[in-house]
Amino acid sequence: MTTSHFEEMRRDVERELNRIFDLRRDVPRTLLESMKYSVMAGGKRLRPLLVIASAEAVGGERSAALPTAAAMEMIHTYTLIHDDLPAMDDDDLRRGLPTNHKKFGEATAILAGDGLLTLAFEVMAEPPAGSDAGVDARIRVVQIVAGAVGAVGTVGGQQLDVEHEGRDVDLETLEKIHRLKTGTMISVAVQSGALLGGAGEAELFALTIYGDKLGLAFQVFDDVLDVEGDAKTMGKNVGGDARKKKATYPALMGLEESKKFGNRLVDGALEALSTMRGETKHLKELALYVARRNN
Repeated sequence: MTTSHFEEMRRDVERELNRIFDLRRDVPRTLLESMKYSVMAGGKRLRPLLVIASAEAVGGERSAALPTAAAMEMIHTYTLIHDDLPAMDDDDLRRGLPTNHKKFGEATAILAGDGLLTLAFEVMAEPPAGSDAGVDARIRVVQIVAGAVGAVGTVGGQQLDVEHEGRDVDLETLEKIHRLKTGTMISVAVQSGALLGGAGEAELFALTIYGDKLGLAFQVFDDVLDVEGDAKTMGKNVGGDARKKKATYPALMGLEESKKFGNRLVDGALEALSTMRGETKHLKELALYVARRNN
């Protein structure tokens, strides 16, 4: 993802994130610093890019999607902050920097995650400046995002991941964990962009399939990178899944079969886009990035 179009998208997301934080000066200084520290530490910004690209693919305006794009990055960052805590994965490096709890302490890190999650919903509910995105679309987005990242989504997936650590699991259970923990957030980013862009039901159906397959593919390749990735390139420690005896695709299927499975999922995501009449070039590029990424 090095094209000028994606760099432009990223810059817009960065500006929107800074705008949001600049308006929250009443937040206690240390808490605001902690929230900004993790959000602005870089990263791929894949979820915001998917929100924007999905909106544009159905003929929507970027301005309508930007607040939700920024909100999705805040939600993603909240999950990373909490995932890194000693009670979870106990990691000390994220995006090439000390993890939030290493920098600010565990209590502030927990509160920073809480603050980012709730701020994200506040942002999604606000009418976007300079956009005619309807109230009905914003309500539907808030509803589906809440479901996707809550107890029957990301939070539930994290719970299952914790419960199955060190235990043998079958492929069906592993897929459920990965779909909930990681896949739902990627899928809902696509759906949110589509809704804010004014997608019809047929477009929303196609993009939902795209997002579902891409979300699982992302986690499959994440498992692969934890085996053969480079810590310096990834900005975090590798090999943690094996050390913690976590269930992963390489552990169950082997490395090469996992890559083949991930590529089949990406192919399925691309096939779903073939039914759409809009410009899906950028969504295709994002899908291929997931299959080829090294961080």
